[in-house]
Amino acid sequence: MKVLVLGGTGFIGFPAAQALVRKGYTVYSLARSEAKEKTLAAEETTAKHDQHGVDHTGDVSSDAWIPLIATLDVIIETVTGSADGSRSVLERVEKAATALRPPGSPLLSYIYTSGTWVHGDSRTTTVTDTTPILTPAKLVAWRPAIEQLIVSSTVLNGIVIRPALLYGRSASIFSMLFKGAAEGRVSWPGTPGGRYALVHADDLAELYVLCAEKASVVGGKIVDGANPMTESVDELLEKLVRVSGARGPYEYREPADPFEEAITTNTLLRPYLANALLGWTPKKQGFVDGLEMYYVAWQASL
Repeated sequence: MKVLVLGGTGFIGFPAAQALVRKGYTVYSLARSEAKEKTLAAEETTAKHDQHGVDHTGDVSSDAWIPLIATLDVIIETVTGSADGSRSVLERVEKAATALRPPGSPLLSYIYTSGTWVHGDSRTTTVTDTTPILTPAKLVAWRPAIEQLIVSSTVLNGIVIRPALLYGRSASIFSMLFKGAAEGRVSWPGTPGGRYALVHADDLAELYVLCAEKASVVGGKIVDGANPMTESVDELLEKLVRVSGARGPYEYREPADPFEEAITTNTLLRPYLANALLGWTPKKQGFVDGLEMYYVAWQASL
């Protein structure tokens, strides 16, 4: 299987690329700098030139990766963060697939990365993969329309993965929380009593692998990538005070911008499709239970 990971050096794309390489697949990715090229090469992904002389140096807005579409099995898109950007990449892939792939070729599988914030904020209503989207978080209110474009495409085999809040490794969004704790203060946007839907970066990577391998099963589907149980934000912050040695008590604050407002999103999520269709079960220790390990891992990643 040949897979192109758009965003293959990012927090989601890099573990996914590593997991695909471990399974023996050919993985392509783009590099925007010499340092990124070396990182990708060390992980046995194609960062610069393949045997056909295709140049993979550039970003998603370049044409460097377009010729690959002729022979790819899967594209994993983990990089676009706007409606215009997501729509532009989708349209370019559809156009190239139509022009470059021989007649009778299987549909190119296109795995798009959304997020569980589209479920919106609620502390009382439990949602699943197939719950209708009514009130998405403002920051990602544009995503449901893009999701529908992906799964309804007649040119591609569209699949959508909605990752929950990521933890582990260099901590993703929680690096901001850890940084504050390391400086002596645990302060986080929100109010008491919240709960987060979470997933470890490595478990999420395995979900991307399964979706790529079983794309014919999940084509046209939207799956939530999250642990089976949510976790208490209060417990997270309280334990972080102890783990980091920060001054207590922890405190909540008003969001400073739309991104921090999105961080306050509470999601009572019980995902089921990824397990039912693909047999995916997260294996990593939960965020609060393994917080000592995850805090040390973040420190080591600096």
